[in-house]
Parts: sequence; C-alpha cells; structure tokens
Amino acid sequence: MTPQPSWIPVLITLPTLVPILAAALTLLGGRSPRFQRSIAVGAISVVFIASCILLYLTNARGTFAVTIGGWGDKGFPNGPLGITLVVDQLAALMLVVSTIVLLCVVVYAVGQGIRDGTSQQPVSIFLPSYLILTAGVCNAFLAGDLFNLYVSFEVLLAASFVLLTLGASPERVRAGASYVMVSMVSSLIFLSGIAFAYATTGTLNLAEMAARLDNVPDGTRNALFAVLLVAFGIKAAVFPLSTWLPDSYPTAPAPVTAVFAGLLTKVGVYAIIRAHTLLFPGGSMDTVLLIAGLLTMLIGIFGAIAQSDIKRLLSFTLVSHIGYMVFGIALSSRFGLSAAIYYVAHHILVQTTLFLVVGLIERQAGSSSLRRLGGLISTPVLAGLFLIPALNLGGIPPFSGFIGKVALLEAGAQDGSVLAWVLVAGSVVTSLLTLYVMARVWTKGFWRARADAPEGELADQGPSALIDESADIAFDDRADVGRMPIGMVIPTAVMVGAGLVLTLWAGPIIGFTDRAATDIADRGIYMEAVLGGDGR
Repeated sequence: MTPQPSWIPVLITLPTLVPILAAALTLLGGRSPRFQRSIAVGAISVVFIASCILLYLTNARGTFAVTIGGWGDKGFPNGPLGITLVVDQLAALMLVVSTIVLLCVVVYAVGQGIRDGTSQQPVSIFLPSYLILTAGVCNAFLAGDLFNLYVSFEVLLAASFVLLTLGASPERVRAGASYVMVSMVSSLIFLSGIAFAYATTGTLNLAEMAARLDNVPDGTRNALFAVLLVAFGIKAAVFPLSTWLPDSYPTAPAPVTAVFAGLLTKVGVYAIIRAHTLLFPGGSMDTVLLIAGLLTMLIGIFGAIAQSDIKRLLSFTLVSHIGYMVFGIALSSRFGLSAAIYYVAHHILVQTTLFLVVGLIERQAGSSSLRRLGGLISTPVLAGLFLIPALNLGGIPPFSGFIGKVALLEAGAQDGSVLAWVLVAGSVVTSLLTLYVMARVWTKGFWRARADAPEGELADQGPSALIDESADIAFDDRADVGRMPIGMVIPTAVMVGAGLVLTLWAGPIIGFTDRAATDIADRGIYMEAVLGGDGR
C-alpha cells in the first residue's frame, strides 16, 4: 500500500470537525443572525471543498484511513477503543453529494428567513442544529467502527428532533415525538447489535470485525446481520419499517423536510451497503432484502397515489424509491452495487429539489394540497423548477432517473433468477406509477385553473413555517402572492442543475460508481487501508 501524505488525516477529519466548531461559534454569536449565517454557509462550503478533494484523491489513489486513539488490545494495530475514520470512493461520493444538498438547503433557508423577516423566529437554534446535523451525516459516511456509526446516528437524532419541532406547533411536536420514539427503538436495536457484535468478535472496528466474522458460525453471523439490518432498515425506511416517515417529514418547515428527505434515509442505505459488502458478504440475506425491496417499491407508490398533499405524496415516493436501492444492493453483484450507488446519488438530489420546490409552491399559492392548488403554470420559473426533477423522478429519458433505473434493470436481468425478474417487473410498474403521480401533481397543481380546484378559494396566508396551519384565508385576501425570493429560487435552481449533471455526465459518473462498487466488493482494499499489510 502506498504511504498516505501526512495531511490526509487532517483532511479526513474536516467534514466532522468543521461543522461542530461552526455550531459552537453560531451558538456564541446567537445575537447576530448575519454572523450565524456567514459561519454556517462558510463552514459547509469548507466541508464541500474538503469532500471534493477527498473524491479526487480516492479516485486517483484509493482508500484512506486514520485512527485516533488505538488504546486497548495490543494484538491488533488499532485496538478496540480507537476511533477509525475511513474514506473510500463510495464514502467520498456520498460526502460530495450530501454537502451539495446541505449547502443549497442552508442558502435556501437563509433566503427564506431574510424574505420572511423572521427576526423573532428561532434562527439562533436552527443554524447550530443544522450544523450538528451536517457533522452527524458526514461522520456516518466516514465511520470505520460500529460505535462511531452509532454516535453519528444519535447526533442525527438529537439535531433532527430540534429541527422537526421548530416553531413548536402541536402538529410538529406530535410528529417529532413520533419520530423520536421510532428513532429510539432503532437506536436500542442498533445498540443491541453492537453488544452482540462485540460479544461475538471482541471488536467494533469494521475492518477487524470483517476479518473475525469469517470464523463465526453461519447461524450467529446471520442473526447479527438480521439485527443490524432491522436497525439500518428503520433509518432507511425499508418496508415494513417505513410507516413512521410519511407522518414525520411533511410537518417540518420546507428546508428541514428537504434535507431530511434527501439525506437521512440515505445514511441508512449507506449503512446497509457497508454491512452487506464488508461484514456479511456472500448474500445470506439477499432473498429477504429482495422481497423487502419489492414491497417497499409497491407499497410506497400505492401510498403516494392515495395522497392529495404534495409533501405527503413525495414522502411516499421517497419510501418507494428506497426499494430501488435495496434491489441493487441485494443483487450482490458489481453491476447491482454500481447501479444502487448511482441511484442513491440521483435520488438525494432529485428528492431534495422537489421538496424545495414544494416550499416555493407553498409560498406562491399558500398551500401544498392538490385540493387547493391550480394555475401555477402562470409562474413559468416555478413550473420549470418542478417539471425537470418531476420528470427525472418519474424516469423519463434521458434524465438520470431513467439511466439509474435502466442500470438496475440490466443488473436484475444479468442476475437471471426468478425473484430478480419479479423485481425487474416491480421496478417497471413502480416507475410507471411514479410518472402517473408526478403527472397528477402537474395537471392539478399547474395546469388546472385554480377556480376548478375543490377548495380553490381557500389558502393559508404566508409561508407555512410561520402560520397556524388550521387557518384558511381566502386567496384574494393573502398578502404574499406572486413573489418568489431570489434567495430561495437560486439554490433550488442549483439543485436542479446538480441533478442534470448526473444526466449530462452519466458515462463518467457510472464509470466512477463501477470502480466504487468494485472496491467495496473487494473487502481486502478496505481492510488493508485500516489494518495495513494485506488486511486479512
């Protein structure tokens, strides 16, 4: 293995440390919103730049690892009590995509706050919590041991509860309590899995655990894998562990819903990929995952069809499309993994964009309910911002949604098993139904005259983040119609552009995901980077 430069360890820790330090600064500067905004945007920009450098380095030179501590059992190079951070091509790609989302959403939130004049709103809480959330997301992708991954999940839970309940309306508090209860159950199961793993292997370091699990009986390995899959499946919203999501996300402010929908479930998907390829190779649970993937696709999209509120509708499509990623992972082939990684990147960008657009729709029309919307085509910018990611999510060629789905279908066809062909058929059906759902939003929200909507005369006054949502005020009486803040439109447009990059450079990006899939399928690369030698 080529020795890594001395500055690499510092670079790997930046995505975790910078947001934490920035959160402390924003707390100290809570009396100055401008100072808070500058620190938050600057810190996430630094993390984005560091992530891009890590992406370039991992593509050029391979996997890097840094161990902080290393106390304990001297029989192993890193010891059971050290904190290990590892960045390979998969982790670096997730960091880059995530920081694009985090940066655009914080700019969107700042733009919304400036436009709304929210000097009395809890901005002093929002930005520190958002930065802590950023640190948790980044650390989850870099974690090289199970306990560090668990800590990342807990950091995410603490920050997300604060963000979900901003404004403290009864609906948000109820949704936040539900989210916390489900997350705590997931954490307890994960903690049980950590205890089980340590009792079985004597370490929580992922590389060491991978080596020791080879000598564990199959029954014990499968039981441990099942416990971790349940914990990660709740985070990823895999059916039947997904029922909490549609009731939790739609009640939050638009920027919070957007970043949650785009990122948090993907942290769970990433953990499933890492456990499946590094700790439990061999596909012992693939049949279970394939069935769960199929049910997640179909139940999610049928739930979306039944919704009349765009935010709830998108929450169900979010659940549905997690099934595509589980499908690719469960195929246990390089093509399946590559397609799943590409689809994760595509879906993070597109799903976040759509929720940001819904925030603009709420501002423009006073509601996100299809029973009250209509005539939004009169705002061409808004129509364009919605139409492109909607077609992308629906899988219309030549967008990245189409490319990702075709890659998954090809991987399923190459597998050739009966269950894989059932998943292929389910994927096609889900894609067509997703297109139908997006077309329904377009025809009812944009194309139909508002006067033809069943409740078209009613709308909420002002942005949804600031109002009592039970209030219905006549459309003509609203004071905030027709103005879209440039600070919200620009980051949304950037997100639309980021989604198009996956289409325009699909060839090189799929080449990158192919190499990332090859690397994670070869456990020796990861283990060598952490343990040294041949890693075994």
